[in-house]
Amino acid sequence: MTTNPGAAGMPRGHVNELAGSVNGPVVQARDVLGGVHFHGVQHDAPVPRQLPRPGRLVNRTGTLAALGQGRPPDGAVVVSGPAGIGKTAVALHWAHGSLGHFPDGQLFADLQGHSAAGPLLPVEALGRFIRALGVPDDGVPAELAERAALFRSLAAARRLLIVLDDAYSAAQVGPLLPGTAGSVAVVTSRWRLAGLVVRGARGVQLGPLGRDAALEMLGAALGAQRVGPELGMAERLVEQCERSPLALSIAAARLATRPRWSLAGMVAALTHERRRLTVLSAQDAEGDVTIRAALTLSYRNLPERAQRLYRLLGVHPGVTFDGRAVAALAGVPLSSAEAGLDLLTEANLLDDLPDGRYRFHNLVRLHALELAEGNETETERREAVRRLAEWTVAAALAASRAIAPYRRLADPGFRAPDPPEFGTAAGALEWLDEEFGNLRALARRALECGLNRQARLLVDASWPLFLHRGHHVERLDFDRVGLAAARADGDPVAEAKMLNRTGLALRALGRPDEAAGDFTAALELWRRLGDEARVAGTRRRLGLLELDRGAAGAAAAHFGAALDAFRAAGENRRTALTLCDLGATLIKAGRAAEAVDPLTEAGRLLASEPDPYNRARALVLLGQAQARGPDPAAAAQSVERGLATMREIGSAIGEGDALHVLGDLALQDGRAGDARRLYTRAREILAGTGVPTRILDERLADLGPG
Repeated sequence: MTTNPGAAGMPRGHVNELAGSVNGPVVQARDVLGGVHFHGVQHDAPVPRQLPRPGRLVNRTGTLAALGQGRPPDGAVVVSGPAGIGKTAVALHWAHGSLGHFPDGQLFADLQGHSAAGPLLPVEALGRFIRALGVPDDGVPAELAERAALFRSLAAARRLLIVLDDAYSAAQVGPLLPGTAGSVAVVTSRWRLAGLVVRGARGVQLGPLGRDAALEMLGAALGAQRVGPELGMAERLVEQCERSPLALSIAAARLATRPRWSLAGMVAALTHERRRLTVLSAQDAEGDVTIRAALTLSYRNLPERAQRLYRLLGVHPGVTFDGRAVAALAGVPLSSAEAGLDLLTEANLLDDLPDGRYRFHNLVRLHALELAEGNETETERREAVRRLAEWTVAAALAASRAIAPYRRLADPGFRAPDPPEFGTAAGALEWLDEEFGNLRALARRALECGLNRQARLLVDASWPLFLHRGHHVERLDFDRVGLAAARADGDPVAEAKMLNRTGLALRALGRPDEAAGDFTAALELWRRLGDEARVAGTRRRLGLLELDRGAAGAAAAHFGAALDAFRAAGENRRTALTLCDLGATLIKAGRAAEAVDPLTEAGRLLASEPDPYNRARALVLLGQAQARGPDPAAAAQSVERGLATMREIGSAIGEGDALHVLGDLALQDGRAGDARRLYTRAREILAGTGVPTRILDERLADLGPG
């Protein structure tokens, strides 16, 4: 520099001035003749190796295979699943096994999607990645868009593996994707991140461990010497933990630090369902690791409406549910319920099932119930149960009317938006069968909440299910809930009806003395109420018990008294049913020829009744009478017609009984092979309903193997 540029006056020579900041070497010279050469150490761009060590991974070969060998062709893959299911372990194991495909480095970011501190901002994650790729701090742009563009430029010349752990949303992940064919991003999230999948990412859903894998994980943590002697308890423990890696790790940690505890002791502690989330916790100097904490973080990331829906679903006493039932439970429009269910499924707090149904895993359900009890008042929880019970009553009544339109069921007057509609009896029967577990749980919960009328109506509306599908063991407990509800309401009519129901359930279970006690108690109530038609109906049921005991004369006396009362009252359908019972009594007494006339009359009376089941039953009984009476040639035709109707309406019990009779006809004709086939099929069907199969077993034993 030949003069001071800040001095007064004109400069006397050339001025060489440097202003601002410059990165790298600087040369100040007046004239340069020839070339300029810099001699120094050249620094290569760093190769980042940021992957953490993977945790324990047990038998996830199927998931690892789904991730693919080497670079996934899609360029990005989303590994999603509920809290504690092992998403990070799977991603890191796959990543460590694929290092050779990504020689230019591996980047890792914990996106803190479910951290109490809140999600990591994409701009911050990009800054870390750009610096890891060799750009100094003063070369990192400030704005998100500029950082994303620079990151893509840096990735374009490299083959990188990027693991983005615990993502909160597709918007958080999008700017972090390299967008080039040579690099791959593996994203883990409790959300399914449909926004990424729509843009070409591949989704891999992670579920609970298999039974053997869960046992292997427990054995690896505790040692074979501790698990082996209590293998049965170990099997129960992994199921109580729902084969969740996090839950199993916590249970194993508690056992490992308490060497004197037995597995049986841990199983006993977890048996108390409401304490299960508390038992599944482990503590160290840094704080708690719990299933509850993991689920709470997922819950806090939900919008307020979805949080309320999650809590109220914890109040639902059943196992599965659909949008209409959930809308009733929450008191919201169907569209809102369906949107909320979609969001909870996207967050992996619910499993979606076929036919628009959903379910909780048990530990998640317990968490939702805890939150409901902590955030919803007892009145609010009871109201949710009431809304659900009344909607379900309306749905069950719709099913009952479709299956058995002859039943005289009054409209209870409940407000029930969007109840199901049934086009066929078979479809309605399938709905009742699929919902039976929910109906039982809901009736019990309604009774506990003092919703006695709703509980009883749930039981009453479900009658066609037992007529056609059995479920006799479960049915007795269900009917007794209805009886308890009727008594709690002080309703003698309902009590007598429920006593008839419990009596029929006890009869189906082969407990005639207990059944007689309930029928007799019902008979006394009907007499006190002066309802002669109901008295006749209960006498008919007592006649069925006598028929079971082989007392044909006593049975006929009951049926005769009932028949007279029904004829006098003009009750054609009930008259026909009693004629069927009388015909069955005559057949059993060896007087089949005398049974043809009453059974023919029963068929005539039922022809105009909306009761296809009993029309078919009358035909099957008529075939039995014809086979042993004057017209054996017509027997098979009658039974086949009855069988066709039973199949059409979906009545498993009716189908099994008809096949049994066809087997008898085949055996009577000397067709032993056909008889064996028909008996075998009848037994399969009836055993599936819980109906005793002793007579069929004896027939098959007499025939011997085919």
